[in-house]
This record gives sequence, C-alpha cells and structure tokens, in this order.
Amino acid sequence: MINPSKKGKTKMQSFALNTIFILISLSYLSIVVSSSKPLNPCNGDFLHTQAYRQMQNQTNTTHCKKLSSLQAQFAWNYHKTSHNQTQLNILIGTKSITNMGWLAWGINPDLPRMVGTRAIIAVKVPNQITPSVNTYNITKDIQLGCKFQPSGIDFMVQNMTVVDDKDVGFFSVFATLVLPQRYNVSSLNHVWQVGYCVDGLEPKMHETSLGNLDSKEVLDLETGDCQNIGQHRRHMRKIHGILNIIGWGTLMPIGVIVARYFKQFPIKLDPCWYYFHYCCQVVGYILGTAGWGLGLFLGHESKYYTFHSHRVLGICIFGFTTLQILAFQFKPTQEDEYRKHWNVYHHFLGYALLVMIPVNIYKGIKLLKPNNITWKWTYNGILVLLGVVVLALEIVTWAIFLYKKCCKKTVEEPSPRRVEIEEDNKGQTKEGSSSRTIEVQE
Repeated sequence: MINPSKKGKTKMQSFALNTIFILISLSYLSIVVSSSKPLNPCNGDFLHTQAYRQMQNQTNTTHCKKLSSLQAQFAWNYHKTSHNQTQLNILIGTKSITNMGWLAWGINPDLPRMVGTRAIIAVKVPNQITPSVNTYNITKDIQLGCKFQPSGIDFMVQNMTVVDDKDVGFFSVFATLVLPQRYNVSSLNHVWQVGYCVDGLEPKMHETSLGNLDSKEVLDLETGDCQNIGQHRRHMRKIHGILNIIGWGTLMPIGVIVARYFKQFPIKLDPCWYYFHYCCQVVGYILGTAGWGLGLFLGHESKYYTFHSHRVLGICIFGFTTLQILAFQFKPTQEDEYRKHWNVYHHFLGYALLVMIPVNIYKGIKLLKPNNITWKWTYNGILVLLGVVVLALEIVTWAIFLYKKCCKKTVEEPSPRRVEIEEDNKGQTKEGSSSRTIEVQE
C-alpha cells in the first residue's frame, strides 16, 4: 500500500519539475527571438552634430544606429575599391565623456571581443585644445596592466579626426579605414569602449560595469542588422536574476513563513503546512540553483572581470540551501534524541539564508546600473509584501498568545468557597441554631 505522505511528495515534485521546465523553455525562447536585432536609428542630437552632417554630405547611404551600451551612437558608410578592398568611413560618438576620458572603437578579425582588436582611441584631457587620436593593438597584456602605447595595425587608417561638439554634448571620432578581404563586411566584429582615467595621453583601465562588458556586436554593414553579443548576455542575466529572485528570494522565504506560522501556532494546518513548506523549498532550491549555475557560466564568460563578493555569496547560498534540502532526507523522528540538535541547525541555517539571500540579490541588482531601477523596485515590492504578511501574522500570533494567557490566568485564579456555619447567640455552632454564610478564601 502506498504511503499518502510519499504520494503527496511525489505529486509536488512532479509539479515542481513541470514548472521549472516551462520557465526554462520560455527563457530559451526569449533568447532565440532576440538573437538578431534590426537597426536602431540614432537620435536627433547625434544627427545634428557637425561630424555627422559632414559625413552625410559625402554620400546618401550613411547608416546610423544607437549602440547597446555606454550611450554610444555609430554611423558608417562603405564601398568597394578597385583592389577589391573595402573603404569604410566610421563615426562614433558618446555623451559619457565631459572633462577627461577616452573613447575607443575597433574591429576584431577573429571574434567579437576586446583582446585582438585593432582600435582607434581618442584621448581627452583638461586644458587640451585638440584631443589626441591614435591606433592601438589591444593584446592580453594590456588587460593585465601593461603600458598601453599607440602602435600600427594591419590595415590603413586615414583622416582620423576628433570632434568635441559642446553644443550637443557629443565627443566623436571619425576615421576612414581600408580593410583587406579578411574582414567580412556582412559579419564584422566591432567593439567600443569608454574610459574616464588618463595618465598623460595613455588610456587607463575602464570601469568593469556590465555596460562596459557588453560593448561588442557582430554587424552587417549592408543591412545594419547585428548579432548583439552583449544583448545575449543581458538576456542571460535577466534569466539569472529572475530565477534567483523567484527561487531563492521569494519561494524559500514563503516556505519559512509557512513553517513559522502554520505549523502549530497561531494557525495549525497539519500536515498541509509541511507539504507546502517542502514544495516551496524544493521548487525554490531548483530554480535558484539553475540561476546560480547560469551565473557561474556568465562569470566564466567574463574571464577578466569577476564580481568577487557576489560570486562568493552565491556559492555560500548554494551550499547552505543544499544542506537545507539534504536535511529533509535526514530528519530525525520526534522521539530521536538528536532531533533538538537538528532543529537548532535547521533553524539557524534557515534564518542565516534569509539574511544572505536579499543581500546578494541587491548586490546583483547593483551591477545592472544604470538600468536597474525596475529590478530594484520589483524586489523592494516583493520584500515589502513578504514583510507585511510576516508583520500581520506576528501580530495575530501575539494577540492570540496574550489572549490565551489572559484566559488561562483567569481560570486558574482561586474563587472564594461559600461555607454555611450554624452559630448560636454565643458564637458556638450547634444543631438547630440559626445559620449564616461566610466566604472562606482557599
């Protein structure tokens, strides 16, 4: 005969797996749909810069698009030369640089990444009349901190010009490139970057925000369509965040609330509370672990940039939640002498997780700046809702507790015992004498 409790667990596990499968399928579909993005036109400010108008006057086939990060916009046109090479005119601008900094744009013949890029970098320092611009080879040694000096690259670059248009606030770089055949114009790996630290005229390390990591894409110069590598990572980060917020940040706290307030006091729902508690913890663990694994993959993809505290906290949370799930399998019976030690361990680890999980979620949200307002307010709303529920249940708990305590005290108070004593006129009791009633306190 099948044990009803085991049957209930099996149904809950099946429901959990189906839910997880649906979430992962929808996440994968969102990535596939967004894998290619059409041209996102430039805004009016960039189109009114002097550099763009000069470029537009050269040909009527100029493409212009907003890049996906660092407030950058990019315009280009190209044609084939008589030697079967490609002459490419490019203009890139950003509003991020004000008093000091540098703007870089480049192409990589192998992969859409910074290492191996042939770059054009313009450097702006205070009190400089004309910003400097040079070509650079970006090697692995540069990212490890070696000195960054101008160098020749494997194609011809002409007409390098820097335009600091203070009227519209754009700092722009224009150049003409003559690309050999190895550079495929229908699938061009181009990257861009913005930094704010300069040593003399040497560009120093840029920030390690997610916007700086996402500044790369594969561009079709003919149509303007792009395969945005950074966009893929942003979608994966969204999935990572959603899975962890739902799994670790919502379902697991709900499981704790159920165990705290529906086990015995103030509301006893036995054994339903245990099934719901178990289901919340298991589903939350699986979703959170899936998000954690995706986070490890994203960290592995960013070889040179690691968010140490977010990563370490994530590993600790995974370890603690795994111990909590294993605790269900090794739970002693009520009569077991080790049950009280198990309870202490289980409760301590659970409440420690309730502190660690929100801290790490907020650390992850902070990494998404400046596009993290929606994430922050959404999770704020979840925490406020959970907090209101806990506060309401806590008030009910104390109200019931104090009420029962008051009632119990009233019941236990000694009541006076009425005793009839017959007394004669002399105060002695005897049969037939008149009687009077007195109260004796026990």
